[in-house]
Amino acid sequence: METVKPVMVVGATGKLGTEICRQLRAANKTVKAIVRTTSNPATVHALHKMGVETRLGDVKDRASLDKAFAGVGTVISTVSSTMSRQEGDNIDSVDRQGQLHVVDAAVAAGVAQFVYISFLESPESFPLQDAKRAVEKRIQESNMRYTILRPTFFMEVWLGPHLGFDPANNSATIYGHGANKISWIAIKDVAAFVVKALDTEAAHNRIIDLGGPEALSPLEVVRLFEVQNEESFQIQYVPEEVLRSQKESAQDPLQQSFAALMVTYAGGAEVPMEEILSQLRVNLTSVSDYRDMLFDISEAAM
Repeated sequence: METVKPVMVVGATGKLGTEICRQLRAANKTVKAIVRTTSNPATVHALHKMGVETRLGDVKDRASLDKAFAGVGTVISTVSSTMSRQEGDNIDSVDRQGQLHVVDAAVAAGVAQFVYISFLESPESFPLQDAKRAVEKRIQESNMRYTILRPTFFMEVWLGPHLGFDPANNSATIYGHGANKISWIAIKDVAAFVVKALDTEAAHNRIIDLGGPEALSPLEVVRLFEVQNEESFQIQYVPEEVLRSQKESAQDPLQQSFAALMVTYAGGAEVPMEEILSQLRVNLTSVSDYRDMLFDISEAAM
């Protein structure tokens, strides 16, 4: 009987990567994960408690990946410099060259399957998107069976205080006029699509756009939270022309990329999900579900 080779998660210490590991273990997959010597010990410990075996490596160090990928059947890569960075991490070193190292090391190790988490196509031009598309091209040119997932805006990021959406204080920053609809998606749902894609033939050798169960404008999202809080939000608008000016004047590739993503948000990002849900059955999280979860958490903390 042929032994099923383990799944390797690159980017496992990030929020999405950790959730992917959790769901893979829940599906009884043998999971390994790349961690760095500088990774958060608490996060590494949490991976071990899930039953994930960790191997030392760094996407900036191709040789470390060659060693770590030995015996691996599938690689899932979520790693990015955008949300958490250490010294030497940037869009070029991690999101472009680092991810290209991951692809090339997987090919060299004889990995059969590769799942890459990218993001939805934007009409804007910016360094992060250029890096993502370069990696996608390398994956498609490889001999590996692949799935490239392109989720839209994460609820936990774009509907959180870090980017100005702060329901605890009844305030929200809106990029653009706030009327264009976005198919907001939850991190755990992206992880669920990753796990489903591994064993679903319809997901193989495809680029798949991902969104949530409904498209809501930022102002509609604000109203949902206002109903829950029973209080009006103070809204600060950032006009699209200001965002474009920030994009054009940004000297740092990450700042330029975030400004471009804000312009994309202002223009809306709807993703029809009927076809993909008929092939990859995932129970999607709505914005109302996300709101209720945040409300439950805040109530429990009181």
